[in-house]
Amino acid sequence: MSENTSENALGTFLRDRRMRLDPATFGFPAGRRRTPGLRREEVAQRANISSTWYTWLEQGRGGSPSAHVLDRIAKGLMLTEPERDHLHILAFGHPPEPRYHQRESITPRLQHVLDAMPFSPAIIRTATWDVVAWNKAATVILTDYAKLPKERRNILRMMFSDERVRAAQDDWRNIARYVVGAFRADAARAGAGVEIRQLVDELSAGSPEFRAMWADNEITGTREGIKRLHHPVLGVIELEFSTFAVEGRSDLNMMVYSPANPEVMEQFRSLIARAR
Repeated sequence: MSENTSENALGTFLRDRRMRLDPATFGFPAGRRRTPGLRREEVAQRANISSTWYTWLEQGRGGSPSAHVLDRIAKGLMLTEPERDHLHILAFGHPPEPRYHQRESITPRLQHVLDAMPFSPAIIRTATWDVVAWNKAATVILTDYAKLPKERRNILRMMFSDERVRAAQDDWRNIARYVVGAFRADAARAGAGVEIRQLVDELSAGSPEFRAMWADNEITGTREGIKRLHHPVLGVIELEFSTFAVEGRSDLNMMVYSPANPEVMEQFRSLIARAR
């Protein structure tokens, strides 16, 4: 197969990224080069693989690489995470296995998205269900996260060890079971199995209810629904909730709660206005 055929999408992508790199950046002599970018043997050297095999890979006759080798090539070519994902899709037909990288900060733009919903409580949570950002409505209607110690801003810890949060749930047991199942699914999807081990052990030791729910191995896939809360000022309120993935951040999800009817919306407006 010729390396110029459209069928060799993987080789074309590798060659394109190789030719974008400046040899001087990596300490390779610039010299006289027939084409821009790194030579194939230089990429192979950076990836610690055979230059012959890498050449064959670009030409579409090297066979399928392992995921480990493909990651070494991605690192050698200094690919971004989206580019690395694309490389795996071209080679195997699916993204790479998730590698969890939790970053606690969010961009100002993402905070602006939360703040643009003045009457809809909204939070950003990680795959391990730590709350890392919220808007004003969330502090008034849900929890004032800013007043909590950082380690307590975890939805699982709040659900199973904070009596005020427990009392606020209209049907705590079913809500808790949903949370545990969704937490398990999110952590597995993001590749965060190791990261949740300490939290799971901590909650299992402190809460027989959590230990039993975790042992059930249930998975919850629902991303939207209805939630009823006992609010200290508004009484029983009904909220619709939806969960959204944050593009480019596999470690984050945004949860948005909306008043289920106009009466609750008016109550929100009044309460949030008084809290300013």
